[in-house]
This record gives sequence, structure tokens and C-alpha cells, in this order.
Amino acid sequence: MKLSIIVPVYGAEAYLRRCVDSLLAQELDDFEIILVDDGSPDASGAICDEYAARDGRVRCLHIDNGGQGRARNFGMDIAHGAYLGFVDSDDWVEPDMYPKLLAAAERERADVVVCGIRALHEDGRAESLPVWKEGNPMAAAGSACNKLFRRGAVGEIRFPEGLWYEDFGFSAKLLMRSKKTVYLPEDLYDYRVGQPSTMNNDNARRNLDMLEIMEDLREFTAAEGSRDDFEYLLINHVLLDSVNRLSLQHTPTKLEVIWLMRAYVREHIPRLTECRAWQRETRNRRIIMKLNYDGLEDVSKLILKIKKAI
Repeated sequence: MKLSIIVPVYGAEAYLRRCVDSLLAQELDDFEIILVDDGSPDASGAICDEYAARDGRVRCLHIDNGGQGRARNFGMDIAHGAYLGFVDSDDWVEPDMYPKLLAAAERERADVVVCGIRALHEDGRAESLPVWKEGNPMAAAGSACNKLFRRGAVGEIRFPEGLWYEDFGFSAKLLMRSKKTVYLPEDLYDYRVGQPSTMNNDNARRNLDMLEIMEDLREFTAAEGSRDDFEYLLINHVLLDSVNRLSLQHTPTKLEVIWLMRAYVREHIPRLTECRAWQRETRNRRIIMKLNYDGLEDVSKLILKIKKAI
């Protein structure tokens, strides 16, 4: 079988049909859809069974609730495809997403193919999310859903279980391992913004899961990646994205969490200005990173607020 698309399902009864219908509409002959019902408390499990009963391309697996990463791992363990794709149950994909990703993978003999993401807001706005940086595929590590992975390259790699940012941990490892990564600039994955998510929350302490993910990646880079890859991910996903996001929260523990994140960065990058990954960033990004590194994230927040208002 050419392709397995794995969909972890939890509390998605309002969106699941659109998701699955968009996958069934793919113009492919040789693929399967694996719906992993993660102990969903609503009618999602019944909807999964309904699709599996009426379409032979759909398989359904019911498991006890254990989180998105664990559900995806269950799906991977029973998948038959030579390539793997992942879709969240409240999102959907364009009709030609997987044909285009597969064609690129086979034409370029790529281990990973990345496409653009269209973010759809509740007020009707749509925007293209930045998912790629020319010359550095590691910039695409944020999500597993806008990618196609060659099963042979995945090997023993699995999603972290019980942690936030499991997408990031999995994708980063595959991008490090990939001998060739291809980018398609079209927005083929449609992401529904506004639902409760890892990126949209006020639970400051759970953001410390990022440090567990980074520590796992540090060990992985020692064996398969490069120190530059680890430092790039560290300054972008911890020093920049995580600290900036936390600075906007209103929880009383956010200052402690920011301090712990900054301490972790300082432990592994004792001199930020000598870090090659930092030196390759744009001037504006270097400024924000340096302010966060020095404990001036409130200044960063003000600068970003002013820039957004202009």
C-alpha cells in the first residue's frame, strides 16, 4: 500500500465528518485512513465506526484515552503504507494534497515532503502560516500534519506520549534524519484556529513539556543530527516562540516557567552572540532573542505589540 493517513480522534464530533470526507476525496487509488478513537467522550467513536462500515479505505481503532501522541503511535503500528501522513480531526485537507505530496516524494526521492498551511479563523479570516525557511528545513518542525513521511525513514521514531509539543518532537527528528526534504509552497492543509490547543492556552506549567522534548532532541542530535540543528530549534522554539507566548499569559506561574526556559537555553548556549544559529537569524529576530535571553521579555512584548499595531 502506498499511503496511510492517521487521524487521532477526541471530542471532534462537530468537525470529524468534514475531515474524513476531505481525505476520502483524495484522487488516489492505493491508500488507507486510520481513525484512532482516543476514548472520545462524545459521538466521535460512532462516527468513526460509521465511516469504517461503509468505506473499505477507512479503518477504525478504539483505545483508552492517552493523548494525541499515543493515539498516533497506535495508528502507526497498524499502518500498511509506504508513506505516512497525519491529520488532526478538527482540520481538513485540500482535494489534491496527498497526490501532490506523493508525486513530489517519488519524483525527488524525498524522505519528507512539506506543504503550506492555511489557518482559518473563527471570524472568517484566512492566512498562510510561515512553515518554511529557505536553506533550513528545520524551520518546518512545528507540525506533523502538513507533511508526508517515508515509512523507511521513520523507522523506530515515535511520537512522545503524555507531553505537549509531540508534533514538534516527532517532526524535528524526521527532518534531522531526512536525506532529502522537499517543500511545496501551496497551502494544502487547512488548520482550524480557535479550538483549545497547545498553542492557544493559559496553562503555563504545561509549557515546560517543551524542555523535555528539547532534552530528547539533544540526545537525538548527538547520535544522528547536528549541534547546529539543536541550537536552531532551541533559540527558535524555546527562546523566541515559547517565551514570547508565555509573556502574553496571565497565569501566576508564568514568570517561573519563563525563568526555567531561559535557564535551560543559557545552560546549553552560554554565549548567545557566539551561537552560529543565532548569527544566521535576521536582525529583528536576533534582537528579540537577545532581549529574552537577558530577561527582558517585557521589552520584547512591547516591541512586538508596537510592530503589530503599525
